[in-house]
Amino acid sequence: MRESEPDAELGPFSSPAARATPWAAALAVIGEAEVFWLSTVRPDGRPHVTPLLAAWSLGGMCFTTGGQERKARNLDHDPHCVLTTGTNALTGMDVVIEGVASPVDDRSERERAVADFETKYGAHLTDPGGTWYGLGEAVIAGDVRLYRVAPATGFAFGKLPVSSQTRYTWPGR
Repeated sequence: MRESEPDAELGPFSSPAARATPWAAALAVIGEAEVFWLSTVRPDGRPHVTPLLAAWSLGGMCFTTGGQERKARNLDHDPHCVLTTGTNALTGMDVVIEGVASPVDDRSERERAVADFETKYGAHLTDPGGTWYGLGEAVIAGDVRLYRVAPATGFAFGKLPVSSQTRYTWPGR
């Protein structure tokens, strides 16, 4: 996947002294975040939100799930979703990525994504006593679904002392 830099525009609800947050700063928040919130829509239209592990890989946000889990069934019906992360405080930055989730079927791409997950989450995935030990092998084998969310729109919400709302759009999407 070719990485593309999104266009960034400062939103109207920003403080007068605010500047658009560079994509690199939003990507750093994504890289450091341990927990993300995935929002999907059930077939009957009701929302569903769940916490999960996620990593920026293959030019988008990647996450895993079992094929029979609610989020997988929702994505089978409607692949549009939102991933959110940030701080549970009035300072720092929150990041939102909106897009379409697609299963990653290519083994070499699954291997690359697993390597990115293992770099990010370390012992949680790689040590025999880790909470998610063995997940990487299951993803590579195709026993666990790996999704990639192709970003369409993103937001970085800078908080106190200067609040900003930066909107990211990816050319051609």
